[in-house]
Amino acid sequence: MIQNSELILNPDGSVYHLNLRPEHIAHDIIFVGDQARVEKITQYFDTIEYSTQKREFKTQTGTYKGKRMSVLSTGIGPDNIDIVLNELDALVNIDLETRQPKENLTSLNIIRIGTSGSLQADIPTESFVMSRFGLGTDNMLRSYDATSVSIREIEDAFIQHTQWSADKGRPYVTRCSDALADRIKGPRMHEGITATAGGFYGPQGRVLRLAVQDPELNGKMDNFEFEGVKITNLEMETAAIYGLSALLGHNALSLNAIIANRALGTFSENPEKAVAELIAYTLDKLAER
Repeated sequence: MIQNSELILNPDGSVYHLNLRPEHIAHDIIFVGDQARVEKITQYFDTIEYSTQKREFKTQTGTYKGKRMSVLSTGIGPDNIDIVLNELDALVNIDLETRQPKENLTSLNIIRIGTSGSLQADIPTESFVMSRFGLGTDNMLRSYDATSVSIREIEDAFIQHTQWSADKGRPYVTRCSDALADRIKGPRMHEGITATAGGFYGPQGRVLRLAVQDPELNGKMDNFEFEGVKITNLEMETAAIYGLSALLGHNALSLNAIIANRALGTFSENPEKAVAELIAYTLDKLAER
């Protein structure tokens, strides 16, 4: 039996941080970072059957074109993803009354919709990026035994290319769900590696008053390539989502609307339009029978 200190439940039986019970979530779940973006997606729903919020974790469940879906805000960073993925898995794969893992496990479909800046000149603003791989520099997944899901060949190539400091821990690389990727892909999608950082400033090479360990790291990441696949963008969630989903047996895919191009120094003239188009595209793909 899983102890109370390990799986914390609220008085109403909901999981501690997400404030959800098993009946509150759908099989298909869309992740967003910002809680304000939840309703930017659910405004397109036909119905909304349940809504709750605790801290930065806001969830709404309803139907779109007859398809039941949930939209959940994760907040920012791999540490929040650790909370969200473990608690969602507990909702479907642990009997919350007996506190025992279920014999028959459920695989959720999880799609992240975010915004990001492109690292490559040939990925323009207003385009979409589908992350075939997540490259984590944050170390969160290393708290688990991730050897079964990490791709050591890409990790080794990245470490050698960037002369990665061992003091920062070993980067990890995990793959998206190919089944979800095949379901969502389209001509507007660029594919590649999405790098995930554990912070917004130093971990992404931004300098305010503190020097970073490797001032050349961003440039090295820009020109990293493994068997023709490049790092397309840099953000703070994708690799953590892919790693934990793979370990727990869920299907995960990360999509980004590109609102800036760092290689060209350009920014979208209408970033909200790009995000709205990605939302509509993703909802329609999920609703297809």
